[in-house]
Amino acid sequence: MTHTPRARLSRLCAAGAWLAVSYLPAGDYQFRLAQAREITQQRMSPVVMAVREARPAVVSIQGQKTVANSADTGTSDAPRQVNGMGTGTIIDERGYILTNFHVVSDVRKIQVTLDDGRTFTAELIANDSRCDLAVIKIPTTKPLPVIRIGTSCDLMEGESVIALGNAFGYQQTVTRGIVSALGRDVQVSDTQSYDDLIQTDASINPGNSGGPLLNIDGEMIGVNVAVRAGAQGIGFAIPVDDALRTAANLLNVQRLQSKWHGLVTEAAGDLGGPLRVVKVESASPADAAGLQPGDEIAQVGAVPVSRPLDLERAMLDRPIGETLTFRVRRDNQSMNLDLALAASRGRNTVSRAAANEFDTAAWNMFGLKLSEEPKATFARRNTRYRGGMRIDEVRSDSPAARQGIMPGDVLVGMHGWETATSQDIQYIVSRPDLADLGKMKFYLLRGQNTLYQGFLNIAPASEVATRASSRR
Repeated sequence: MTHTPRARLSRLCAAGAWLAVSYLPAGDYQFRLAQAREITQQRMSPVVMAVREARPAVVSIQGQKTVANSADTGTSDAPRQVNGMGTGTIIDERGYILTNFHVVSDVRKIQVTLDDGRTFTAELIANDSRCDLAVIKIPTTKPLPVIRIGTSCDLMEGESVIALGNAFGYQQTVTRGIVSALGRDVQVSDTQSYDDLIQTDASINPGNSGGPLLNIDGEMIGVNVAVRAGAQGIGFAIPVDDALRTAANLLNVQRLQSKWHGLVTEAAGDLGGPLRVVKVESASPADAAGLQPGDEIAQVGAVPVSRPLDLERAMLDRPIGETLTFRVRRDNQSMNLDLALAASRGRNTVSRAAANEFDTAAWNMFGLKLSEEPKATFARRNTRYRGGMRIDEVRSDSPAARQGIMPGDVLVGMHGWETATSQDIQYIVSRPDLADLGKMKFYLLRGQNTLYQGFLNIAPASEVATRASSRR
């Protein structure tokens, strides 16, 4: 059989051979075939190694969503379907994937393609529209490769970074650059702003959103999120430490699966180190297991833990009543403690008492009385926010009053957390590190406007305690 030069070229390339082409005056081609050359150490650079390690945990996301035509076009055309694309990162071997919320928002069918070419339909598990993060899940019978996670707390301006993603639909595109700046606040639209972003000149294009920003060691140190329209060499990523705090809240087993462990934890310090217990809820499974504030948890079951996200991952999909062994270090001594997950519905009495306590804390800390806004409000507004807390009363001498917050405003976000439900407020005001934040940016809906720029100065703990005592 006779083959054209193009057909022969395809056959030779498919065979994995090294091919050199010489152009002859007659317009024909001369092919010289040689064995594939050995890859030198110089070519196997740190960038190549980082990409090879991370790529199996990076997925492409496609889907269709309905987009309404702009009112200023003067047309009455029906809403149209548009194809969306983005990227995600596998954070748990059972198929849990972290991405941007805007990648999967309003998508009817989320299609996920793995690095090996397999395609799955994903389910949206949880999202935080304020932080623009979401967790989706694909069904899998075998463990999937998981990204190696670094930290964003020690990033240096000028250090090398690598972006992976589905840029313009070109899967697993690799770009390289440096950290251009840290701590950038960016508003990309009337309904979306970001705080404390990493700025990079690694090319980030449409479709890169939700993909990992890597350091030269191949660790994820950010989640690619935005580009600056009209600019070249300016892209942004959410710091991984912030992203994983949000992911831990999204995968919290109490919110997601109505299970209760009763622990509030924080990273103990060094990356890969143990997880420190900050608070143990009274009469909780953790309390019954003998866990105490100050304990350092190294492992839960077979899962090593160093972040709050690891704790929630270790609890996910576990049946109520299952006992998990916690490997704990206390006062330089190691011990094993057994914790049995309980159902949240068994906490009704405790929850009512806790709700009263948290309502008081919100009033004392911020000067706000809150109630849940009906979901229909957000459907009418056609907003990406999935819920919010209506402000019923503002204390005259409070941080909220000083920032111009008014009754009737709807609180949709605070600092790095959404405030869609009363449980979200309870989570925020019960955080042991809340007073350390000093100032908390808030996000409000007022009429048809979204307000971003105010800050709540949190009252010192002593002042809160004094107010609480005076109300008794």
